[in-house]
Amino acid sequence: MAGLRRALVAARLLPARSFPSGAERRGAAPRTPAAAWRRSYNRAHTKMALRFPSTEYQDAVQALNTLQTNASTLEQIRREQQLGQKQGTLEAMKSFVYRAGMTIEVLDQLAIIHVTGTKGKGSTCAFCEKILRNYGLKTGFYSSPHLVQVRERIRINGKPIGRELFTKYFWQVYNRLDETKDADSGTMPAYFRFLTILAFHVFLHEKVDVAIIEVGIGGAYDCTNIIRRPVVCGVSSLGIDHVSILGDTMEKIAWQKGGIFKPGVPVFTVPQPSGPMAVLVERAKEIGCFLQLCPDLEDFQSQEEKLSLGLAGEHQKSNASLALQLCRAWLQRHHHPDFPPLRDSLDFVEHGNQRPPVSSGFYLPTPMIDGLHAAEWLGRTQILRRGSLTYYIDGAHTIGSIKACVKWFREHSLKEAEVASGSVVQVLLFNTTGERDAAALLKLLLPCQFDFAVFCPNLLDVVQNLNADQKNYTVSLENMLGRCLDNHRAWCKLTEVKRDNLWNLAGSTLEGPTALVKKDDLDEEMLLLHEPEREQVATRALVFPCINNALQWITQGRDPDLQLSSANPLNAHLAGAATLKEASTVQILITGSLHLVGGCLKHLDQSLSQ
Repeated sequence: MAGLRRALVAARLLPARSFPSGAERRGAAPRTPAAAWRRSYNRAHTKMALRFPSTEYQDAVQALNTLQTNASTLEQIRREQQLGQKQGTLEAMKSFVYRAGMTIEVLDQLAIIHVTGTKGKGSTCAFCEKILRNYGLKTGFYSSPHLVQVRERIRINGKPIGRELFTKYFWQVYNRLDETKDADSGTMPAYFRFLTILAFHVFLHEKVDVAIIEVGIGGAYDCTNIIRRPVVCGVSSLGIDHVSILGDTMEKIAWQKGGIFKPGVPVFTVPQPSGPMAVLVERAKEIGCFLQLCPDLEDFQSQEEKLSLGLAGEHQKSNASLALQLCRAWLQRHHHPDFPPLRDSLDFVEHGNQRPPVSSGFYLPTPMIDGLHAAEWLGRTQILRRGSLTYYIDGAHTIGSIKACVKWFREHSLKEAEVASGSVVQVLLFNTTGERDAAALLKLLLPCQFDFAVFCPNLLDVVQNLNADQKNYTVSLENMLGRCLDNHRAWCKLTEVKRDNLWNLAGSTLEGPTALVKKDDLDEEMLLLHEPEREQVATRALVFPCINNALQWITQGRDPDLQLSSANPLNAHLAGAATLKEASTVQILITGSLHLVGGCLKHLDQSLSQ
């Protein structure tokens, strides 16, 4: 790690003291009196901010950030996590809800759509929100993570709640919890728990007609699962993710996801592999709910010759179908005249079939058609064009979502390249977080044949930034930089393979967890839209210490919205810089992490910070 720092400093990509010293990382006092005074002042200022609530949004977010679990403590919790402790998390969550001035009975008043899944659950919720808003309903939407500002997680009528509203409701909830903590062993809810409580508080006070709640992780022990009486539940596509929490097989993960099912509540899911589907069926049988499989999007009838989706990508069709069924169930429950009663699937539950019945398609009223078309979900299959620069932005971070991302990127980038007047250069900007297998994800990106692969941590800038929304104390700086180096090494190893062997990557002898990529993960349609060539993959791989430096180098001054940082990266890697400067079009795929996507969008779209 020290070698990386020295190299970055030598290349003028990093100020000599942008990283904390070893003493600071261990929590020791700074060596200089001035630094010690600043540290003491910051501690006192934080305590004052908590004691005397401020009307400033950033002060509220800074107080919220004190609820983040630091990296070392979080790792210890993961190691010690046992089933009994997991079950206790929901009881603890209920206690926090009571301390915040609510009751579970009060939460029953919310007309909730509860959605879980590995990939696509956020997009499904976005479709639902827009459709139901088109029916004149006041919508509440709770999702995670946020991209730029934390208030994005709590939306009213499709828009993040305003700074003043966030600040007002934040201190209402925070003060109630703070005042009662001494009687409860001095505990405060962790970051995500607090935001979930805050979302419930906001939705109740704002009197929303419908609350669309996206599960955080899993389902059974997720803090959103204190919901007792949702109107309808949904399960989007399942895959491998968060294995230390949810389990290392699809079946174990399906069991966790099925934990949100409630007796007598209709549940819809999309096509799943047979093993996980059987688990969902068994969970539905145990709990006594009605599980149905969504039909293909083409099975719905409408006045439109072909339905147009506001979210790009073939994979969004199943999310749209799920959203349509969830919205129909919600509207039917609330006696909307457009929809007849749902088909009862109780016989299926009693007889224990291994696959749920397929729910029939139906005629789509105009509000549903328009809702599908107008749905927006930033950071997912998003394209930003800035002159000769095109940013392809997708927060894919699982095997399945990266496959979908590759297909989407190949399709749209090739169309753009066909009409380009000169040379086209393609750049990958990538990072991963948590325990995800970066090598397995990067292998799926090889067929895009990038000219450059750039890796950086999810840090906005090498200079300490003042934006509290982007603070993340749950992972150490050392781990972030180490992950970038691991990603770089994995890419370099993968790109030693010749292009004509891309078709046989699933059978390669690469060591390590890349074996998670199975033969079917590299289907011919996804791999290449052109015949493979015999020359070696000539991707040049680079590591930068922050998002700003990475974007500065990739764009080479072409994007006026990017602010030059104190560490100027334009003087680095001059050979590659010449290639980028001479290109008529530069296509940049940003993927691997929603946190990376959020950091990039903060730099690229200033309106998101306003």
